[in-house]
Amino acid sequence: MYKKHDATTIPEDLNTMIWRYMDFTKFVSLLAHNKLFFTRADKFRDPYEGTPSFYNKRTSKLAQVTIESAERLYKGNKKNVLISCWHMNNYESAAMWDLFLKTNEGIAIQTTVGKLMDSFNDAEEDILISKVHYIDLDKELMPEGYLIYPFIHKRKSFMHEQEIRAIHIDLGDFDRLPPHYEFGKNIKVNLDVLIERIYVAPDAPKHFGELVNYITKKYDLDKPIQHSTLYELPK
Repeated sequence: MYKKHDATTIPEDLNTMIWRYMDFTKFVSLLAHNKLFFTRADKFRDPYEGTPSFYNKRTSKLAQVTIESAERLYKGNKKNVLISCWHMNNYESAAMWDLFLKTNEGIAIQTTVGKLMDSFNDAEEDILISKVHYIDLDKELMPEGYLIYPFIHKRKSFMHEQEIRAIHIDLGDFDRLPPHYEFGKNIKVNLDVLIERIYVAPDAPKHFGELVNYITKKYDLDKPIQHSTLYELPK
């Protein structure tokens, strides 16, 4: 279930539009299991994922041994922090299609921040939701005091992502994770609440759009499906 947290920041307007771009295999898995996949933080490409600000370290008045202990804690906890990434935008993004899809056969789920929050009402896990703040790790302070801070702050090089994250932190076992946590975890979600509209990738062939329509009906999901017109000439 969604939980409020003092460290997180969400848009004042819960109708703020957000998007999740994914390949067809992940989409089918979402429909088949009614579960959203959360990736382990240490599996993301960015090596600075979950890293406290270097500026904090240089200006901290804490003893060096305390700083090093905190760094080890954050590094060890990356595997316990599970994240689902979303893109905030009032329009579909050409950059996000290119970034998240390896082929032209993909889809985008369009929803709102409020619907994302409500979609976890039946989940057993506590889900935190926050915008990502983009800072210069060498020159700017990052808030301290909560484990989640380094996971909702990223380098300014990633500002184009305009990211909002759903996060589950599982600290039940520091030393070893269950096998199903090898890359992440599927968490129950209400798709009828979550999804407003489904977009088919702009370069996808017609037959792929028909397949998406067939699959959604097969799993009794009644949502509008739109083939993206991103690259079509105006009429």
